[in-house]
Amino acid sequence: MLYAIISTDIANSLALRQTARPSHLRRIEQLVSEGRLVIAGPNPSIDNEDPGAAGFSGSLIVAEFTSLAAAQAWADADPYVAAGVYAQVIVKPFKQVLP
Repeated sequence: MLYAIISTDIANSLALRQTARPSHLRRIEQLVSEGRLVIAGPNPSIDNEDPGAAGFSGSLIVAEFTSLAAAQAWADADPYVAAGVYAQVIVKPFKQVLP
């Protein structure tokens, strides 16, 4: 089943994001190689694809996991969580209707 991992950053998270980003991306690339990733990416803090120093306000990952507990465990082990980037992470089932 698919699960949405919706994360909200702490204020001024950019420096922490940059430090933890390589480890964070390696975990997401593993989902890609396993064919489990639907979509992933950050939410720019401003209305611009490249927010520069404004940074990001959160992230969204939609991926396949065996259960809600497995999705939550994966989210809890994210390097961004360990680095203190996220103020909140919500994991919930997701039903893809389109495309």
